[in-house]
Amino acid sequence: MSEAVEASRRAEGGAVWGLTVEHRTDPLGVDATRPRFGWRMRSATRGRGQGAYRILVASSPEKLTVGRADVWNSGRVLSSDSVAVRYTGEPLRASARYHWTVTVWDGEGSPVGTASPAFFETGLMSTDGVGGWDGAQWIGMKGKAPDSAGAPMLRKEERLRAAGSPKPKVREARLYISALGVYEAHVNGRPVTVPQDGGTTIELLPPGSTNYDARVNYMTYDVTGLVTRERDVTLAVVLGNGWYNGRISEGSTYYSADGNALAVKAKLLIRYADGSSQTVVTGPGGGWKATDTGPYRADDIYDGQTYDARRELPGWTSHGYDDSAWADAERVAFEDRYPGVELLAYPAETARLMAKWDRRPTSITVATGVTGQDGSANGRGRIVVDPARTVTDPVKAASAPVRIGRGETAVFDLGQNMVGVPRYSLRGPAGTQVAFRFGEMLNDDSAGADGPEGSVYRANLRSARATSTYVLKGDPHGETHQDSLTFYGFRYASVTASDTVTITGLTGKVATSAIRETGTLTTDDPDINQLVSNIRWGQRGNYLWVPTDCPQRDERLGWTGDTQVFATTGLYNVDAAAFLTHFQDTVVDSQAIYGVDKAQFTGVAPTGRFNFPGGGSGWADAGVIVPWTIWQMTGDPTVVEDNWPAMTRYLDWIQAQTSDTYAGQGSLTGDWLAPQKTSAQLMSDVYYGYSTHLMAQMARATGRTAEGEAYDRLFGRIRQAFITKYLSTAGGTVTVRSSLGDASPIEPGSDPNQKTEDNSQTALLWVLKLGFCETEAQRRTLVGHLADNIGNDDAYKAAHPDSIRVRYAENTLSVGFLGVNVLAPVLTDEGRADLAYKLLHQDALPSWLFSVRNGATTVWERWNSYAKEDGFGPVGMNSFNHYAYGAIMEWMYACMAGIARDPDSPGFKHFLLQPHLDPTGRITQVSAAYESPYGEIRSEWALQDAGRTLVYEAVVPANSAATLRLPAASADAVREGRRPLSGVDGVRFVDHADGVSSYRIPSGRYRLTARLR
Repeated sequence: MSEAVEASRRAEGGAVWGLTVEHRTDPLGVDATRPRFGWRMRSATRGRGQGAYRILVASSPEKLTVGRADVWNSGRVLSSDSVAVRYTGEPLRASARYHWTVTVWDGEGSPVGTASPAFFETGLMSTDGVGGWDGAQWIGMKGKAPDSAGAPMLRKEERLRAAGSPKPKVREARLYISALGVYEAHVNGRPVTVPQDGGTTIELLPPGSTNYDARVNYMTYDVTGLVTRERDVTLAVVLGNGWYNGRISEGSTYYSADGNALAVKAKLLIRYADGSSQTVVTGPGGGWKATDTGPYRADDIYDGQTYDARRELPGWTSHGYDDSAWADAERVAFEDRYPGVELLAYPAETARLMAKWDRRPTSITVATGVTGQDGSANGRGRIVVDPARTVTDPVKAASAPVRIGRGETAVFDLGQNMVGVPRYSLRGPAGTQVAFRFGEMLNDDSAGADGPEGSVYRANLRSARATSTYVLKGDPHGETHQDSLTFYGFRYASVTASDTVTITGLTGKVATSAIRETGTLTTDDPDINQLVSNIRWGQRGNYLWVPTDCPQRDERLGWTGDTQVFATTGLYNVDAAAFLTHFQDTVVDSQAIYGVDKAQFTGVAPTGRFNFPGGGSGWADAGVIVPWTIWQMTGDPTVVEDNWPAMTRYLDWIQAQTSDTYAGQGSLTGDWLAPQKTSAQLMSDVYYGYSTHLMAQMARATGRTAEGEAYDRLFGRIRQAFITKYLSTAGGTVTVRSSLGDASPIEPGSDPNQKTEDNSQTALLWVLKLGFCETEAQRRTLVGHLADNIGNDDAYKAAHPDSIRVRYAENTLSVGFLGVNVLAPVLTDEGRADLAYKLLHQDALPSWLFSVRNGATTVWERWNSYAKEDGFGPVGMNSFNHYAYGAIMEWMYACMAGIARDPDSPGFKHFLLQPHLDPTGRITQVSAAYESPYGEIRSEWALQDAGRTLVYEAVVPANSAATLRLPAASADAVREGRRPLSGVDGVRFVDHADGVSSYRIPSGRYRLTARLR
């Protein structure tokens, strides 16, 4: 590396940073032939942007100079682009590491800096499962009947070699591996790990969930450290059922009632210092041996795992183990059954255990029996607590041992509803069976309880057994176990044993694909902060390989409606662009496998479980909304380009179904779980319009001018058809006839006699959002209807005696899944942020804080999932970790804190800083940050001088700009120091209207004050 480059880096101190390839940092296993590069720049100078860049790609860091870059030199490109810049060099080789850097100049041509080198590594660069695999085949245990007891355990040991060298000197080693099912992999006696938070961790249930007859993912690991200084290499794998073989795959095209054979496909590539290489691949014969006699006795995503420590096979993952009595491995003819399946490198964040979020018990309760059945409200009584063994001090409970005998139960409270697996330590006699049963809540004395008060409530798990069963081997020094072939959603663990045992430790190991958090938001209101925490924990738990609906019951599926509603919130909170893009690939696969006419997007992806072939509006539309959202949040149009054929096929299909009625396809779900019912067909019609509107935007942005105009025309016709059908002007006012048609016909737990209503909250919100009215006067009237509905005062109730709203308090929401993410944004856009704040602070049912007041640590599926006064909500659909209603956090970032995207400038190249103060006075301070594609955006506000002065701080990252809209008494009331902001260099005053001053501001840091009155 040249001295000039080194000097430049030292001088700029990281002025160019955040290098990514395919939206990931230093990724392994990149299969893209033209990968996308991204970077950020920082500068202390206001208004500094990128004017040009040069990307260098080389085979080693030493060659990252203009004269020596041996793979690609982009040349000096005059562009401000720093997101998704395409590689255009020579074809990349498979299984190769490439080093790269980027040099940036500003708009005046002055150097900004050169980034510290980053790298990416290609995968096998094939999709057919043949190219690059060196003959590796799918193998399983010979003679093993599917679904028979015992997980397959496979191993192979091979001597390392190095040409011309008496002792092998390994330069690098890579493991490429996939499974039909899930795997736990070991190399030379040690688990295969991935880098995380400065150390390493293990993944949970790789390679994740997929449509197995369309695509299977393989993973890439750097296992150099596990192979060096060894003369032999031993590759060992445990296979679990995962999503491939169990009830979770019922209804899928690959499902078999008799079970599917589990299999592994792997290639271990070892490269030596002398340039030679060696591969170890899976195949029948060749030294691969298998058994199912080990400790892994049973595993299921829904039911849990059974581990018998008496059956452990010490040393089976290491060299020298005697496997002569094991069965042979045999080829599993997966490709014969599905010849078109693709085997692809996993392109996103995996699900892994995150040590920083581990949970320890906050209390331990020991129950010796049940009492008080006759006097209890539900006849179930309450547990008898042994105070001598019960620990209520959280500090002591975190590490306190507890002894229980047969017939006794220990209840561990981890203090947080979480997702992952337990790690527990215990002592007891050999053969003792210990069962850890998991749940999210404790029973009370209400009618919905499923056990005595104080026991763990599990009725909402439905048929999922969610139990970790461990059989002790009797080690007097104690035993430790951690499940690896399943996962649980839980806060509580109920522990019983067949003999006396001592539990010396229990840790909830958190697993998630929501790994790198990009957004933070805090206020001076503890209830709102708890809500934020609940939303974040819900995302952690449900972003696990795919975005699921819930993590605990017999479901845990990629419901597309939940995904699209929460997508913007999810992308504010976490670097999830690659994760959601990968899910979109799965959605497109499901469209072809399960979608009506291979055109309708599905309600669930992947798998066919619970997929409904009927009207799918709001859920199916995720196939359009998710790509649009990813593009808006990242500024990368690739997801639009890649999904354009599937999206147009979907829109064309709807048009063919409904022709010139311009109605939607219908909806079985409607505004799911909404207290106030809206016509499901109306919801279908607005979503048809919404998807069409987004298609027009995406068409124009990707140069499809004619298609954009066609979608604009279609949107106009949908709008007019909607107005004709649903807008009534009878009685001198305008009414949205949202009672035209029934609500969801499949919603469990709903009152079959409850009718749909006119001017429902969700209907009014969507009409306003899409402009489905004819005049401004009508719009104002509809805003008034919405305000009256939300206000729900005595006069409103008297005027609407048959409405469900009479049951609820003033200033409550009444939306379901399809109204929750538009409620506060539409109110704010219509000048009623006061109502948005009133709803945010409300803790009466239905409201966001109702769950907080009732002890929630995650977001619930139902507004009334539980109440201290009334007990549990309808058990048929009652998850206590269901993130859809957490979509309010999108508004908290964009409107409360004020970090909002500009739809005309995707990816926050230009964005809005538009903080809305709390008219209720409950919140007086807000601090938020979001790491955008251009760097960190900050927006912080606080009220001072008894609310007369606003202190506002903001950061606009380099190479971007913002429009600031700040409340102020007058145009000159916004100041930086003593100077009016309008007079600051680089700032352009736009206008002052309705108590808000607007400015165009360049990148930089700002500390402003605004006089409010």
